[in-house]
Amino acid sequence: MQAPPDLFDHELLAQRRARAASFGAEGEFLHREIADQVSERLEEINKTFTKAAVIGPRADLWIEMLGNSEFASVKDQETLELDENSLDLVIHGLALHWANDPVGQLIQMRRALKPDGLMIAAMFGGQTLNELRTSLAEAETEVEGGLSPRVAPMGEIRDLGGLIQRAGLALPVADSVTLTVTYETPLHLMRDLRAMGETNVMHARRKTPMRRETLIRAMDIYAEHFAEPDGRIPATFEIVFLTGWAPSETQQKPLRPGSAQTRLADALKVTEFSAGEKAKN
Repeated sequence: MQAPPDLFDHELLAQRRARAASFGAEGEFLHREIADQVSERLEEINKTFTKAAVIGPRADLWIEMLGNSEFASVKDQETLELDENSLDLVIHGLALHWANDPVGQLIQMRRALKPDGLMIAAMFGGQTLNELRTSLAEAETEVEGGLSPRVAPMGEIRDLGGLIQRAGLALPVADSVTLTVTYETPLHLMRDLRAMGETNVMHARRKTPMRRETLIRAMDIYAEHFAEPDGRIPATFEIVFLTGWAPSETQQKPLRPGSAQTRLADALKVTEFSAGEKAKN
């Protein structure tokens, strides 16, 4: 069976990230916030991690935020530079949404983990930039009579959660947090996206620049539909966290159906009725 074509242009992504580097710390605020949240999650786990790797375009920043200079920095390329069965912690830092094969990357991370090793991936979810997406789509349809993918699609949490199990990780958990950042204008938001290296790199994107009248109309629609009372415009960033463990014999496993030793009715301190029997007041 023929493999589907790649969704994202990684050569262009590398160029955009190189351009983003010239903005310095300006494009780091989301990475700092999410790395800090991952650090808090690790503190809640009763386990010491001695051999770890952080994957992503700003892995060095994440390692600094996580407070352990011994963590290895790994590029988020399609084939990850990870040795099999060598780590007890792998973190994918806000970049998995650009993977053409996210399940493949999760499988590579699982193979790199020792038994009972932990994987945490933070990525943008489906609600990210919904205001900008809506405004651009409405403006382009109205002005140009058509529609093109201006903002890359992001996965919904329910679908992303299924990727953990497909990758063979145990005890899978998917959860999300929503961050709202406000800007003076949509142009200030777009500048921040360039500074983060998070602009559209889809192969199917329109290759010509956006028409001026379309951009102006999109800015008007953004303000009309989403502006806050003080005139600033909000931008939503949904961060999805995927967590899973490398399978191990020491992990808790669900009981076999019918193997319970205690009745649910006893645990709840209620009367159990036979099928067809009605409860009496």
